[in-house]
Amino acid sequence: MRKILLPSACISIAWTAFAADATDPVREVMAITERNWSNTDGEWVYLFDQEPLGRLFSRQFQAAYAEASKRPAYETDDGSPGDPFGYDVVTASQDGCPLEDVVVTTGSQQQGITPVKVTFKLWRCLDQPELRESVNEVHFDVMDEDGRFVIHDIHRIGPEDEDSVLAEMKQHVTETY
Repeated sequence: MRKILLPSACISIAWTAFAADATDPVREVMAITERNWSNTDGEWVYLFDQEPLGRLFSRQFQAAYAEASKRPAYETDDGSPGDPFGYDVVTASQDGCPLEDVVVTTGSQQQGITPVKVTFKLWRCLDQPELRESVNEVHFDVMDEDGRFVIHDIHRIGPEDEDSVLAEMKQHVTETY
């Protein structure tokens, strides 16, 4: 029996790794973001801590973050390097409500990038109807790197434009203060 179970377990593990979906790293980022915004008493989980950064993001994104981190947007209480952003890069804000109506959809892969679109409502706890019903949209560029899907860039979509977190980090490095 043991001889049958071991190969079955190996096939199962191999299939799980092979069956990974381009939405997996995005879903994990969104789960972290939802937890962060759902509870003011809980500890904030930073997307760019060493472990999630190394696991969920491309090497180029990691390198750009390492360079941008040399110029933090704020000082930390414990003297460690701060974040180059000073805001949540997914919601593009410092304030917000618990995320609602989170929807993740995948586009067709083009030139090695699979676009993953996420929409959500960030302002449901406010009284202003136009804000309460507004929908945030974020696009993630996901790529296969060494046989696993990773996020290569994040784009926040505005009424008339979109931005790039990767481009923002590269610009941050070249700015003089």
